[in-house]
Amino acid sequence: MKFIKYFSTILVSLILTINVAIAEKWDMALAYGAGNFHSANAAEFAKNVTEKTGGKLTIVTHPGGSLFKGGEIFRAVRTGQAQIGERFMSALGKEDPLLEVDSQPFLATSYSDAMKLYKASKDEIVKGLDEKGLVFLYAVPWPAQGLYSKKEINSVEDLKGLKFRAYNSATIRIAELTGMAPTKIEAAEISQAFSTGAVESMITSPTTGKNSKIWENGVKYFYDIAAWFPKNMIIVNKDAWNKLDSATKDIVMKQAALAERKGWQLSKQGNVADKKALANAGMVVGKVNATLKSHFEKVGETMAKEWTQKAGSRGATVLSAYK
Repeated sequence: MKFIKYFSTILVSLILTINVAIAEKWDMALAYGAGNFHSANAAEFAKNVTEKTGGKLTIVTHPGGSLFKGGEIFRAVRTGQAQIGERFMSALGKEDPLLEVDSQPFLATSYSDAMKLYKASKDEIVKGLDEKGLVFLYAVPWPAQGLYSKKEINSVEDLKGLKFRAYNSATIRIAELTGMAPTKIEAAEISQAFSTGAVESMITSPTTGKNSKIWENGVKYFYDIAAWFPKNMIIVNKDAWNKLDSATKDIVMKQAALAERKGWQLSKQGNVADKKALANAGMVVGKVNATLKSHFEKVGETMAKEWTQKAGSRGATVLSAYK
């Protein structure tokens, strides 16, 4: 009996040791503040994975660029400094031009078109990330991108020389084609850039404007041009991924699909609610006139041609599937 009791004690200790040994902890780098819907959605995803795996995989979120700044996250995950992270996809055009497809002006101007474009491009994007040692989990769009300005814009001439906040190659190119003066600024630095006068206009979502309380920095106008629906994606370091057993991987992918579905719904809700928040804060929320709309659409056509040349056959495949 003593031998059996001793053996049982050893066996339990061994099982506990094995369970501890196989438990994994991932640090999740997030660029946006905890109150942002992308970060909140990611936090719920992390919580659900931790609970559903029974602690075999614990994901700890680090919002607001507290672990790595937005521009550092892709490299941090790729090199394993962070096991998992979120990045604004079209900011990675130099890594893969295909990641810029959702930021081509007026290519997709509704949520249904944005989803159609996502489905048309997803396989190629996943393949490209896999080749870079990354596993794609899910992607969620921002609300439709609109034009913010400190001054009223009624003509193409009003755009010329306007100090413009850019965040990727697409927004830099828009500035160049419209005569604006671009300065690349991450989302966390928007308020400071406007308050110091470094910029006086930008194209981004109503959510970003609301979260940064952009009206407090002299921005009076929001033009709802619905230029595009850019996405954030969640990626995992492949070495970290390969340490998981198949059951844990299945749980992560299932929770990722749920997070993606919820994220799209949150984005749609924000597209309505956040424009109301801008108006309630005293901003003028409206549309651009027909002349300006036509001007922006022509800019979009030029950029689409340029992007197709840059993206090559993969880009052509995506656009063919989309249309």
